[in-house]
Amino acid sequence: MPGPYLSLRNVVKSYDDKTQAVAGISIDVARGEFVTLLGPSGSGKTTTLMMIAGFETPNAGVIELNGTDLTRQKPYERNIGVVFQNYALFPHMTVARNVGFPLRMRSASKSEMARRVDAALDMVGLRAFAQRHPRELSGGQQQRVALARGLVFDPDLLLLDEPLGALDKNLREQMQVELKRIHRETGVTMLYVTHDQTEAMTMSDRIAVFNHGRLAQVASPLEVYHRPATRFVGAFVGDSNFLPARRVAGQPGMVALEDIGQARLNDTTALPDRLEVLVRPERIRVLDGGSPPPDVTLTVQVSAIVNYGDSLLVLGQFGTRTLRIRVPESMAHTLSEGATLIVGWTAADMVPMGDAALL
Repeated sequence: MPGPYLSLRNVVKSYDDKTQAVAGISIDVARGEFVTLLGPSGSGKTTTLMMIAGFETPNAGVIELNGTDLTRQKPYERNIGVVFQNYALFPHMTVARNVGFPLRMRSASKSEMARRVDAALDMVGLRAFAQRHPRELSGGQQQRVALARGLVFDPDLLLLDEPLGALDKNLREQMQVELKRIHRETGVTMLYVTHDQTEAMTMSDRIAVFNHGRLAQVASPLEVYHRPATRFVGAFVGDSNFLPARRVAGQPGMVALEDIGQARLNDTTALPDRLEVLVRPERIRVLDGGSPPPDVTLTVQVSAIVNYGDSLLVLGQFGTRTLRIRVPESMAHTLSEGATLIVGWTAADMVPMGDAALL
């Protein structure tokens, strides 16, 4: 079985010799993967990307690409493409000259440059704009030019640092589709930095979740969402309810949910004495007379309703706690503030977050 294509081993970066912006992370990326580095601002994801690109130097650790140690190489010695949020296009150059710039730096012939530039612009649908300047393009078109420039020289790796952050919602969604198409067609290995969990969930083969310079979890989007490794991951990715609980002694998998009652978890691994149980809002059902009884039932009073157009977020009070419940928009006419609802969920909807997950 082949080894990893990109490998980071115990990589550390500190700017003041006191605080570690990146605190000893290790991750392997397979050739052709699309891996997203996801996390809040200041979590270390962009610093990690810049170390891979060569714009930052690690204080410790090793970065290897296809068996070559990159750790101390200069950026121009690495065959790596980088796409930034601010595009970084040369305003005095045409689109074609911007895209061809990496090839000129590599002393490509005029015929080779013309062929590759045309192919790159065809890939992003901008061949007709080759002689325009960046100021004559929309934000989305400028981002496509930056993407074409990052791919034109057949990089071993393409790094994207929040490349869609400056675009509006509709254009961002269009570019997500385009990026996945280009990834599929080129097969290039991509590392994508974002704090937008929707981008990470829809585009990635795997997601690496960063928190305080450390990797909290590296897994597929569905694994990250449905089986978060830590409380931070469960809270950061998607909406969530965290219910305090304690283990029921002598009954494997059984917990007592605070203010709710006892329930049996599907996960029967060893549980700590005190824990939290994660339940996603969309997994909670509003029960009626014809509903099959779930594993957990609860009576709540509606304190607020937030309409998202395609769904409703219902805030239900029980005791001193609030339960977040996601229901279809079609239920809008049946719900009102102050109403009493009976809700429920199954054992499969509950994910235990033990003491180790609270770090």
